[in-house]
Amino acid sequence: MNAPQLAVRETPVAGLLLVDLPVHGDNRGWFKENWQRRAMTELGLPDFGPVQNNVSFNAAAGTTRGIHAEPWDKFVSVVAGRAFGAWVDLREGEGFGRLFTAELDPGTAVFVPRGVGNAFQTLEDNTVYSYLVNEHWSPAAKYTLLNLADETVSVPWPVPLERAEISDKDRGHPRLSQVLPVPPRRTLVLGADGQLGRALRAVYDGGTAVEFAARDSFDLASPDAFDSRDWRDYEAVINAAAFTAVDDAETAEGRRSAWAINAAAVVRLARTAVEHRLTVVHVSSDYVFDGLAGPHADAGPWAPLGVYGQSKAAGEAAVGVVPRHYLVRSSWVVGEGKNFVRTMASLAERGVKPSVVNDQTGRLTFAEDLAAGIRHLLDSKAPYGSYNLSNSGPAQSWADIAADVFELCGRPRSDVTGVSSAEYFQDKQAAPRPLDSTLDLAGIEATGFFPPPAALRLREYLSRLGG
Repeated sequence: MNAPQLAVRETPVAGLLLVDLPVHGDNRGWFKENWQRRAMTELGLPDFGPVQNNVSFNAAAGTTRGIHAEPWDKFVSVVAGRAFGAWVDLREGEGFGRLFTAELDPGTAVFVPRGVGNAFQTLEDNTVYSYLVNEHWSPAAKYTLLNLADETVSVPWPVPLERAEISDKDRGHPRLSQVLPVPPRRTLVLGADGQLGRALRAVYDGGTAVEFAARDSFDLASPDAFDSRDWRDYEAVINAAAFTAVDDAETAEGRRSAWAINAAAVVRLARTAVEHRLTVVHVSSDYVFDGLAGPHADAGPWAPLGVYGQSKAAGEAAVGVVPRHYLVRSSWVVGEGKNFVRTMASLAERGVKPSVVNDQTGRLTFAEDLAAGIRHLLDSKAPYGSYNLSNSGPAQSWADIAADVFELCGRPRSDVTGVSSAEYFQDKQAAPRPLDSTLDLAGIEATGFFPPPAALRLREYLSRLGG
């Protein structure tokens, strides 16, 4: 047999790929590499993680198996004989009902993505084909079915259906007009009741492919929460949940809570993501750094000073084992909820003249831009890895930002008195804080996302508070 080069070819059905397999033959027969992960993924086949191999033997030519869209991806190849394959896009979207056909022999395989209906008709007796799938079969699996004789799709079967071998079950499947399209896998947002969670609700603006889970519906620290989900229905998880009480983390009870939520629960999330091939977006903090050498690069190194930072660094390490992950590190988050800017605006309104730390520097991160950056990474399919994400502009101290707030609220900047961290926290139970929390934004900007200046967002935020 002639052995073509291994190649992966696109088809008119999005994500449906034909694969040319080199077949090496001599007087003894032939040999082929049916599945070669490294070479095939390098050529564009998804690294879909097969977990089960099935084989179908078909005794007679004309044996026809119905159009089934399954809740997993599959890789189909012929072991002996020849088969005619028909694939119909049954997913939501403009491609719904689109048909593609091809003949399969030992030198041709096909990758079928979830939601694309596939059917096969044997062209020779004793045809055998095998297929890899990336979910274990379950009786609870939900299939979407289409009638082999549907007039709208009009599959050009080589053996007319009236002469084909077909099961009664396959003959009874619905026409295209009766088929409910397969919805896309959803993105699950954890911590949907926090500042970032509320901003993510706004940035996704009611999109049906995004599901928001507050703590009462998904407790990240509870193993039962993970067991209660059918993860086949999801493609990504955004973890906006965290224990953020920095000072409380230094107490005995707070230490346990910080490690339970910021580390142990993230390990559980990472394990789930690896098992089900999920993309994870995990939000972390400038507190994983010691603040001695800013601006801090995307890749670290970690040097946390306190319990909160240590637990967040442990969570980052766990997420790093997930093949498809975005680790998004922010600083000084401001959103819809209790935060530094709201507190300063309230003090200005009441005529209070505060003392504010002036030796810790960094940039504000407005939750709306953090949420927009997260969506950008997912939508643009940016390279997986770690990204710093704060607003842009010069680094400022907390006292500088407080003075900006007072000025924008119509109060004199001189109402804010700068003090050192040592002075401010004297005789208080407080966690150590990084003195320089400035994050290097080159990585996120290289993906095409440019966070607006913090000063612009501060004016807009205070304008909304005043309105």
